[in-house]
Amino acid sequence: MLAVVLITASALVAGQDQKSAGSDQFVFVGAGDIARCDVLGGARATADLLDGIAGTVFTLGDHAYEQGTADEFRRCYEPTWGRHKARTRPAPGNHDYLTSGARPYFEYFGAAAGIDHRGYYSFDLGGWHILSLNSSLPRSLPAEAKWLREDLAAHPADCVLAYWHIPVYSSGPHGPNPAMREIWSILYKAGADVVLNGHDHIYERFAPQDDKGKPDAEHGIREFIVGTGGGGVYEIGKAAPNSEVRNNTTYGVLKLTLAPGRYAWEFVPIPGGRFRDEGAAACVAPRR
Repeated sequence: MLAVVLITASALVAGQDQKSAGSDQFVFVGAGDIARCDVLGGARATADLLDGIAGTVFTLGDHAYEQGTADEFRRCYEPTWGRHKARTRPAPGNHDYLTSGARPYFEYFGAAAGIDHRGYYSFDLGGWHILSLNSSLPRSLPAEAKWLREDLAAHPADCVLAYWHIPVYSSGPHGPNPAMREIWSILYKAGADVVLNGHDHIYERFAPQDDKGKPDAEHGIREFIVGTGGGGVYEIGKAAPNSEVRNNTTYGVLKLTLAPGRYAWEFVPIPGGRFRDEGAAACVAPRR
């Protein structure tokens, strides 16, 4: 996998949902750790960014702090990111589950959150297969892993992206965390390309890694942590192995442009934020 990394400013792209300017390109944009009811300015600012970016919106969990109650969704998430609900593909976080069974999360997003309140599902964007997974129910992980293997076998694709809340690898205060290591291994063996996470309220990008956390430029998965939706920021500790970029100075969203056999990324900060991260890479080579 070859990657070209640029740290430059870039204009936002406006337009219709899902597709970008190219007919074979799809925009996938979002963040996690979003609406803190006592300090809502961050979520307002990142929601304003989404107003100017076409595409499908992803969320990486922890939508409405502190407890993920129906009232918090109504007062805090709905007036901000809620205006993009119709184009949002969510993933649940641990704060969503602080209210029993994450019921307000599932009631708010409805069918978009997947069937049977499992918190995981899949869909396609162009030639990409996308999986929204659930890292907040450890007892349910064996069933989720079984479903994941079956889903990947049923949907062969050259390019695969998965996203969930709690990262396996992180330089933030919560990481690393082994809870989703088996999920990572299944994705790696299936030739997945990108994993998106939240939970740590930072932005971080990793070099492609295998299922043991070792560098693998040819077949590895590139991980992004995008806990920058507006719910506060965390300190960054010692850089984790294979971490390439880390930042905790601004809220923002990650904009991915997904095309056949390749993808590009751009971290878009809120107004006044000076941090940028851009790059592009090819999808991983098939594993033999």
